[in-house]
Amino acid sequence: MDTFENEPTKEQKIWQVVAAIPEGKVASYGQVAAMAGLGRQARFVGRALGTLPSGHRIPWHRVIRSNGQIAFPEGTETCQLQTEKLRLEGVDVNKGRVKMKDFQWQP
Repeated sequence: MDTFENEPTKEQKIWQVVAAIPEGKVASYGQVAAMAGLGRQARFVGRALGTLPSGHRIPWHRVIRSNGQIAFPEGTETCQLQTEKLRLEGVDVNKGRVKMKDFQWQP
């Protein structure tokens, strides 16, 4: 099997899409998967974001569920961090949800 040294991994493709989400916008896991050329692998997006190297600058907090819900359990430190980061960018988060019609990234 031939491998191409310059071809990005699935994780790198996901990170590239997430890096392109503008400040103040969000995208769903499924949207990121589709834009990365991975079809319906939304769950893989979550795993890939969980493997980001330390010191990265990928705006992982801009990725949420397709219904606008933050995926982390409400009240957890990670949920609070994601909520805080989104609010600092002007995204309205109410009870762990974002109105997708108002804030979804439409490239």
